[in-house]
Amino acid sequence: MGDTLEFNEIYQEVKGSWNDGRLRFSKQNVVYKSSKTGKVDNIPAGELNLAQWRRVCLGHGIKLATSSGHVYKYDGFRDTDFEKISEFFKANYKVELMEKDTCVKGWNWGTARFSGPLLSFDINDNTAFEIPLSSVSQCATGKNEVTLEFHQNDDAEVSLMEVRFYVPPGQSDEGQDPVEAFAQNVLSKADVIQATGDAVCIFKELQCLTPRGRYDIRIYPTFLHLHGKTFDYKIPYTTVLRLFLLPHKDQRQMFFVISLDPPIKQGQTRYHFLILLFSKEEDISLTLNMSEEDVERRFEGKLSKNMSGSLYEMVSRVMKALVNRKITVPGNFQGHSGVQCITCSYKASSGLLYPLERGFIYVHKPPVHLRFEEISCVNFARGTTTTRSFDFEIETKQGNQYTFSSIEREEYGKLFDFVNAKKLNIKNRGFKEGMKGKNDEYSDSDDDQHDAYLERMKAEGKIREEGNDSDESEAESDESFNPGEEDEEIAEEYDSNASESDSSEGEENSEDDRKKKKVKKAKVVKEKKERKPRKEKKQKDTGGPKRPMSAYMLWLNSSRERIKSENPGISVTEISKKAGEMWRQIGKEEKEEWETKAGEAKRQYDKAKKEYKESGGGSSSATKKEAKKKGVKKEEKKRKSAGGDKEKERGGANDSFKSREFIETSEDSSSDGDRKSKKSKSKKESDDDDEEEAVSTPPSSEEESD
Repeated sequence: MGDTLEFNEIYQEVKGSWNDGRLRFSKQNVVYKSSKTGKVDNIPAGELNLAQWRRVCLGHGIKLATSSGHVYKYDGFRDTDFEKISEFFKANYKVELMEKDTCVKGWNWGTARFSGPLLSFDINDNTAFEIPLSSVSQCATGKNEVTLEFHQNDDAEVSLMEVRFYVPPGQSDEGQDPVEAFAQNVLSKADVIQATGDAVCIFKELQCLTPRGRYDIRIYPTFLHLHGKTFDYKIPYTTVLRLFLLPHKDQRQMFFVISLDPPIKQGQTRYHFLILLFSKEEDISLTLNMSEEDVERRFEGKLSKNMSGSLYEMVSRVMKALVNRKITVPGNFQGHSGVQCITCSYKASSGLLYPLERGFIYVHKPPVHLRFEEISCVNFARGTTTTRSFDFEIETKQGNQYTFSSIEREEYGKLFDFVNAKKLNIKNRGFKEGMKGKNDEYSDSDDDQHDAYLERMKAEGKIREEGNDSDESEAESDESFNPGEEDEEIAEEYDSNASESDSSEGEENSEDDRKKKKVKKAKVVKEKKERKPRKEKKQKDTGGPKRPMSAYMLWLNSSRERIKSENPGISVTEISKKAGEMWRQIGKEEKEEWETKAGEAKRQYDKAKKEYKESGGGSSSATKKEAKKKGVKKEEKKRKSAGGDKEKERGGANDSFKSREFIETSEDSSSDGDRKSKKSKSKKESDDDDEEEAVSTPPSSEEESD
């Protein structure tokens, strides 16, 4: 067994919604990363003290408990995964993976047990359901009832609003009312925000962009309180995902962005980001409402009781210490003007796009944060209104597309180099050739793709040409988008064509120019004829032996039915995906077995191919084609030679005898030919031929002697 076990498409339930991600078991820890938010759960192996294997709605699940009181649940495993996970836990974690049955009787009476952050409802020592107390937003008590209300998740299709427990009257072990004891156990672990006690510090009248307005921010030990004239928001630190500190383009202001999940709500509006705007020149002296000993013990030197400095530095420093998360700042990217952002538009509003070390963030209205790991590909597109700008499109793996438009073309080189350095998938790799006008840098890797993109841009240009009748738009639509080239260079290309056409019209009567044009046309035709035979080389030899399959394809053909039986209703694409995962997990010995089979098939193929070639296979079709070509060429030569002999005979007959009328008419036609075009010449010659036929036959030798 290897040092790690990895599983894809493992789900974690968050307030009624399933978030997928990847789970990895290693000797040192257990790591789960959510695909939606990018949040990472890191569980050290030494803290694990409980592992349960349970039957859940998404197949099978694992429940892990730590010595610090945290509980983690991951679902989406298959029945066949139990054995290898159990062996891995015994060998590396010294924890036994126990199977735990769930009560499905449907009874509504039983025993409520509080175990860490969970409230479990048990029937005969089997759990019927469990409630994460962190999802409880309110707890109310009645005479013999306790009512629990829950936080709502917008992503969940069906949400649980409340649960009521009936508590029989009696005395608890400590002589306390059982209803109050039940409520206190819930509130001790519930995510109920109560503004009790004094705030650690207060920042007054801070400018907030989303939600818009000026707010007093009160910093409490467990949550953040925004107090405005109209609305109040209480934000637990557990909902903060990331912190960003971004410089404004004018270099005089700073953005401080707080990413939230779940978002704060204002009616039907959801705010996933809290954006504060600060001036760099604004300073503040801050005193924490704590003793120096408490500050040192709680924040471990990250904060001090008395601090002074810029307002944005104080807010970011306090938030970093309380939330215990790193602050993300722009990386090494610098735009055309030397700033670390790009001016662009998203939807109807103008804003700033910041390329970060691990993603992009756009501020503001609406704020957008895109991590590199969730980006499928990016695309540099032509601006819809002018060639002075371009669009930057980002497509995510979930199928969403974000278009940042009206980016100045001077920013293209910096942005392209940044995207290329981060190894993001670029749709139109040949785009930089047209933008920058440099064929040397990317000629080797992008030649094949550049032509395809050029055709695409021409097609888009034709569509725009129908809506715009101006001559300038027609000229631009026939060319690919080249913001790196100047307009003068484009004009020079069109002027050179125009000068050639003008000169050809002005000297139309000169015979030398006509000969040159004929020669040029003949060259073009010859080049086309030479390219035709290349297409015939691609025909395959159908009579030869088939190529052998690889080791993976041999294994897939033998395992396809087994995969279908284990996963009823699985699609064709899912079969190949599942097969790839199973192939990666196969041991070396089994792979070597299939590789030997593939090697044997390859040797048989080589032997059969050699015998096929020795027997004359593969060459017969080629010889037949060559024979056909030679026959066609011979027939053409015969026709040409026969036609030439006839013309010579006609020409000889005409030269041997010329009548008096023919001589006179030929002299007249030669004098007229200097003043007329070739068409009139040919017409005249046809008339002379008719006159020649009407002349009487030449006299015989007897008449000449007389």
